[in-house]
Amino acid sequence: MKKSGFISGRIMLIFLLTFLLVFISTLTRISLLIYSSSSVDFTVLNISGLLLFGLFFDLVNAVYFSIPFVLYLWLVPGRIFNKGWHQYVLYLWFLILTAVLLSNAASEWFFWDEFQTRFNFIAVDYLVYTTEVIGNIQESYPMAWIISGILLISGLLVYLMRKSIKMGADQIMPFKSRSKYVAMYAVLLPIAFYSISNRYHRFSDNTYVNELAGNGLYELFAAYRNNELDYDQFYSSIETEKAFKTTRELIKTQEATFITNNEISIERIITNEGPEKRLNVVMVSVESFSAEFMGIFGNAENLTPNLDSLAEHSLSYTNLYATGTRTVRGLEALSLCVPPTPGQSIVRRPDNENLFTLGQVFDKKGYESKYIYGGYGYFDNMNYFFDHNGYHVIDRVSLADNEIDYENIWGVADENLFTLALREIDKTTQSGKPVFAQVMTTSNHRPFTYPEGRIDIPSHTNRQGAVKYTDYAIGKFIREARSKPWFENTIFVIVADHCASSAGKSELPVEGYHIPMLIYSPAHIEPGKMERLMSQIDIGPTLLGMLNFTYESKFFGYDMARLEIGRERAFISTYQNLGYIKGDKLVILSPQQHVEVKVLPEFSHENGPTNEQALNEAISWYQTASYCFSHGLMKDRTTNQKQ
Repeated sequence: MKKSGFISGRIMLIFLLTFLLVFISTLTRISLLIYSSSSVDFTVLNISGLLLFGLFFDLVNAVYFSIPFVLYLWLVPGRIFNKGWHQYVLYLWFLILTAVLLSNAASEWFFWDEFQTRFNFIAVDYLVYTTEVIGNIQESYPMAWIISGILLISGLLVYLMRKSIKMGADQIMPFKSRSKYVAMYAVLLPIAFYSISNRYHRFSDNTYVNELAGNGLYELFAAYRNNELDYDQFYSSIETEKAFKTTRELIKTQEATFITNNEISIERIITNEGPEKRLNVVMVSVESFSAEFMGIFGNAENLTPNLDSLAEHSLSYTNLYATGTRTVRGLEALSLCVPPTPGQSIVRRPDNENLFTLGQVFDKKGYESKYIYGGYGYFDNMNYFFDHNGYHVIDRVSLADNEIDYENIWGVADENLFTLALREIDKTTQSGKPVFAQVMTTSNHRPFTYPEGRIDIPSHTNRQGAVKYTDYAIGKFIREARSKPWFENTIFVIVADHCASSAGKSELPVEGYHIPMLIYSPAHIEPGKMERLMSQIDIGPTLLGMLNFTYESKFFGYDMARLEIGRERAFISTYQNLGYIKGDKLVILSPQQHVEVKVLPEFSHENGPTNEQALNEAISWYQTASYCFSHGLMKDRTTNQKQ
């Protein structure tokens, strides 16, 4: 045996692992680049930057990925390491590490196919809910073939590297010598941790290029570190008093009177003249339902015949935008009527009990508020959030096995969910109480499976089939509801939780947040179109206005029926980027106090704000919303919670 040189022996094995990681990561990057070629701007700067930044972040990821292997190579004594049989232990190490890297590459491919991005905050969430996610993967992809392929390729790569691995196993490196290298590594690790950010590779105006320049495993690590973002620490801000002064001016409407002169408060009384309408309200929030799926928005595939027909008899909101890209963001907007604060949704944060919600308002009016979900409500913390904020939760466990025609890992088929909803509405109305029922669908979600024979697209085909099945289930639900004694006194609200995809060339592609909403109540709501710009957080106040309710409010939303022309605005976001649309301006607030103002040519510019005004408004809305939650100002301290 020989003593090892600088890049031989155990050190050579680290370089070999690094090369392997860079090789697989580069192939993944090039594959995703080819797959997304139609959305990538192929310029010399973009492609060279993509490859160079990509290499840099692959090497940074190698620093983290190598930690367990470095510790092993450092601590195993020479009397074991240099034994002939130990080379097979090293083969096993490389087999496992290679399989992990290839599994990550395959996961990145499927994640990119779904979200058009590297691993991010969504992937962190998915790691928490492994049962649903693993089940979804098993139902969506041929996992036996994929795993077999990964193991086969891993074995082949280790076979090709066997001579280099054996060479590293044969050479002697005393503990003192290898400790010097580990000491250098120990210095490199905190430097990488504290000085390198995943924002460094965002050099291009093309979002796809920026995403491809990253490294998936590193992005997952970065997302885990940043899953909660303190607004004042990471975002552009102004003095708290100034922010609240601006927000109070923006939120004051003709029907609102502030309860207090406290400048750090948005509490107000909303007054609507005339008698209140104690109508039942059924709000159906549809999973991943983009406006572009509907015929009334120009879709020619006939995916939504029931909803398109219903739209002719409904008040259709045609310029409505979701606040985020996840179901929990939609649920947050619909229940709390608050702009999306950075990091994860309030639905999943600590200390989110006893908040002022739409369910609380209905409860105070003598309603029974219900959240009805076709899956298991522990997912995304839905059960806890709704049960502690004025709603009674009914989920998958309320259905007997013989009541389920079909289910996948996310929940029961939508038609079975609506059967459950009808039963629950019957129960409440028969008790003499009006009901507010928020029903959350699940079928329009990968793996896009549903009962066969309902529509003309076979189950497990594509999203178009899932959309058409959800439309079928909603149509069936409305037809069955018409036979109920409570139908004439009910308002139906059908709205998306978020779009099917929010990916685009820009950081916040506005078209990726456009969602539909229909309000249907033949006896009470005149059909028509409402084409004004509207945010998802405005739905609650608008609905309460239709019912002529007078109530105390902590909502950030507007009653669009009473809002003066020109005051419309919308909020859109990812977990890091916060967008504000006003007039023809899009303001984007990002970490590290980065701000950007873009012009939206397709939006109205009449009497729109200046760049400075739009920026000040955006900061004020988001800063005060974040402040209100973190300082307990969203709490409703007057209501006893259901337990």
